[in-house]
Order: sequence, then C-alpha cells, then structure tokens
Amino acid sequence: MKIRYISELQLERECNQIVRNYQLSSKEWVNAKTILNGMYHYAVRQHYLESNPMERVEITVKFRQVVKKTGRTQTYNTEELAELNDYLDNMYADTGDSAFLAVRLNFMLGLRVGELVALKWEDIGEEHHIHIVREEVRDQTTNKYEVVDHTKTNTDRFVILVPKAEDILKNIPHTSEYIFTRDNERLTSRQINYVLEKYAERNGHITKSSHKMRKTYASMLNAKGVPIDAIREQLGHSNLSTTYGYIYNPLTEKETYDLIAEAL
Repeated sequence: MKIRYISELQLERECNQIVRNYQLSSKEWVNAKTILNGMYHYAVRQHYLESNPMERVEITVKFRQVVKKTGRTQTYNTEELAELNDYLDNMYADTGDSAFLAVRLNFMLGLRVGELVALKWEDIGEEHHIHIVREEVRDQTTNKYEVVDHTKTNTDRFVILVPKAEDILKNIPHTSEYIFTRDNERLTSRQINYVLEKYAERNGHITKSSHKMRKTYASMLNAKGVPIDAIREQLGHSNLSTTYGYIYNPLTEKETYDLIAEAL
C-alpha cells in the first residue's frame, strides 16, 4: 500500500503483530520503531502526510521479558578472581608470557583492553599513576590491529597504580617501548581475550570477555566504598549514568549475606 493509504489503526495492528510474532523486548521494539518513525517523519517532510501516525501508535501486547544482567555473568566474583589469579600466576611462572601479567594487572586498572595493550613504559608516572593516552584499534578493511594516539573518548586520564600493580610491573622486563610484548612484538587485544578463553575452557567455566575485567574493577571499588565519581574518573567516563551501568555485585553469596547481616 502507498504510505498515505495506511490508516493509523492498520499501522497500529501491524506494529502489535510485529511485537507479538517476533517476541520483541521493549528495547528491541524501540529499535524497530525508530526505523518506522524515521520513514513516516520523512513522509511528512515530503508532504505525503500531514502528521506522523507513529507518534500515536500504542503497543497493547506484552513485550518479551528480558532477564536482567547480574554480577554472576558480568563480573568475576571474589572466589572466581582468586582462582583466576592463581592460574595466571602459575602460567606466567611456567611460560614467562606477559599476557598473563597483563590480565592480572588489568583487574587493578580497569582499562579498556585496547588501552591495556597500548601501554608504554613512558606512561608510568612518579606519583603512583599511569597515564592513559592511546589505544589499539582494528582496521575494518585490513583486519589488522594498530595503535592510535587517542583513547575511545579522545581524552586522556590518569589511573591510580596501587602497590600490587606496581609490583607486577617491576617483574616485566623492558624489551620494548610497549609494556606487554611477546617475542618483542606488542601484544594485541585478541591475545588478551585468548588468555581468558583458555582459562575458562581448561577450568570448565563460561568464558567472560576482557570487558568483564573492567566491570569487575568498577564493581569491586564500589563494593569497598569508593565514591562513584572517583570510579567514573578512573574508568574515563564522562557521565555517571554510564558508570552506574558497570556496577554489579562482585561478592559471593556468603559475602553478600554477611554484609547484609552486619548492616542490619
């Protein structure tokens, strides 16, 4: 049908049918609605229609309910992190591969994985901070990884280096301008993810991506009472709302119980 002949009720029935037949969540419907809304908005601007009927469409069928993410899937809890750290320490002792130290360190830095593998020795400051100024990106045409002189948000930041993190850095030999290397070649983000994938495979766990290290870092700081704005600054977020999306419960069930029992 030509767009001017589709009645408002026909459009509404069709939209409800789309939600029902494809079992869309409310978020998925918003994405679909954006396309339809843009099409009708264009029709109004072209004077095919006097008004946009999508603005009056009501969804009366039920959306698919989405199970909300929890700390179990979005973070490494304290027990999981202890087990992973033991694995990383043992693998580094056996292989001398700095990829295992890179993963170990990032639970204390909370960097984007592209920022982690782009770190240089010159970034380490004297005041227990590390300067985050660049990141690794993947060229979509060549599929190769390269380092660019800016971060995802095009702003630099200073991340606190705690004593345990400084101890890890002291164990890494200076063989390149980059901190994390293998055979004198800079490590890539793919190699960092591979460490986590092999750990999960060997220990019968579900693989958690490198981004979960960043969420674990934020969640651990929050659980220990670090102000949310300080966490935001460490992560390099411009808005607190983004930081809140990184906060989950990283504690075990017993730790959570004990904390609630103590509070009450």
